[in-house]
Amino acid sequence: MRQWLKISVGFAMLAALLSAATAIAASTADSSDNASITSPYLLIEDITAEVLAKIDVHRRKIDSSKTEAEKKQQMNCYFDDIEASLDSVVDFIWIARNVMGPYRKTSTSAQREAFAEVFRTGLVETYGRGLLAYSDEEIVVLPGGEDYTGKRKVSVRQEVRSADGNHPLEYTMGLNKAGHWRIINVIINGINLGKTFRNQFVQDSQKNDGNIDRVIANWGSEVI
Repeated sequence: MRQWLKISVGFAMLAALLSAATAIAASTADSSDNASITSPYLLIEDITAEVLAKIDVHRRKIDSSKTEAEKKQQMNCYFDDIEASLDSVVDFIWIARNVMGPYRKTSTSAQREAFAEVFRTGLVETYGRGLLAYSDEEIVVLPGGEDYTGKRKVSVRQEVRSADGNHPLEYTMGLNKAGHWRIINVIINGINLGKTFRNQFVQDSQKNDGNIDRVIANWGSEVI
């Protein structure tokens, strides 16, 4: 992950990390209910518009802050608001457990809960700061190329268009037991975020001789 963060992506790439998410698979839902399920394509369009609208509101408040304490307070409100939107499409607990890879099986319930919280906070704050740099990029959901009826998993493609070129994004959407589509992975310019996070966790665990508590404690400074 540290290596990936060195890549110059600007907001055009950071915008794609609304979900910054990974998982191996989604749970099965009754396909007979698909007619009443929100389209995964529409879901991506809606959450993108919602988050970008929130950014505009909070950017004005942060920029108008008169003191560092006031700015910090506004930033915390911003992070909370962005997290509220992400929670509607991302299962951070599921994601974090999959990021732990093989170490998930040897971890305790308390460790899994602790990492899920650290993982959630790190993603929201890191990419939330990046989202504030949003300016004139255009984010477009490309026409759906597949019928999602009766399917458990589909890919939704998006493109971020800016002066320096177009950046392809691909969201893997999974249908959970409650019949809701959730983002379970994101690929940005060929970079698979799910594998990137998981590889980083495994590498850090090996460096720390399998001490999961130490990996969790250092996750923010190591990855972000």
